[in-house]
Amino acid sequence: MSKPAQTIIATILGCGSSGGVPRIGNQWGECDRTESRNRRSRCSLLLTGKRKDSTGITQVLIDTGCDLREQLLANNVEHMDAVFYTHEHADHTHGIDDLRVMALTARKRIDVYFSARAGRRIMNSFDYCFTTAKDSGYPPILRANEIETGVPIVIKGAGGSIDLKPVLQDHGKITTFGFKIKNFLYSCDVSGFPQSSYVDLERLDVWIVDALRRSAHPSHLNLEQALDWIERVKPKQAILTNLHIDLDYKSISNETPDNVSAAYDGMKIDVIAGKILD
Repeated sequence: MSKPAQTIIATILGCGSSGGVPRIGNQWGECDRTESRNRRSRCSLLLTGKRKDSTGITQVLIDTGCDLREQLLANNVEHMDAVFYTHEHADHTHGIDDLRVMALTARKRIDVYFSARAGRRIMNSFDYCFTTAKDSGYPPILRANEIETGVPIVIKGAGGSIDLKPVLQDHGKITTFGFKIKNFLYSCDVSGFPQSSYVDLERLDVWIVDALRRSAHPSHLNLEQALDWIERVKPKQAILTNLHIDLDYKSISNETPDNVSAAYDGMKIDVIAGKILD
């Protein structure tokens, strides 16, 4: 039986909305272009587990967005033990081929985890990642694993095991998965929660939650709605992610409660201690 990781650091690789900040055309919106924390790549989260009795690390990725290559390079990521998908939309999946180098270097497939619906869409769009295409000599790089709401998955690695629990979320007309690790919850691309998920919103130390923009959106929480949910859930710390070009880092910081922070690319959180590191 694998020993659990003694420390787990969550790194926000990207916290931008589907077009990133700035958007193509050098569109910064209300964001101050001189503030480095306003430059946002597409949403992705890295979990890194460590143990005192090992020099190795366990690494788990949530979503493979369009900017994945640059995100992995910026954070010196060399291997991946597993990848989890919140859902199948393009801004969360289209960096999937950048897993190839790590799979080939390790000489084994990387396990990826998704819902039945997301799995069908992802494997249809990127079938060559899962099977060798006809008349192709390239080996598959990924192994598909279907996961269910509320059933924890244990990822083993050199830095100890990391347990992730899929939490069902509403995202407009579809559902997505949030992922809970101890008292830490990552809720990207969410417009609400079914009542069955309320128990997973209790007693959170850190909650990273979607707050897309100021105006209403049919499939995302806007800033006001996210703050309402935070007031209702009462996590010790909340971090707003999936931020559009109308949400300036310093402006959000000035107008939200002390326990609420705007995410930025490279932000780190100690999952077990339940605190923001930088």
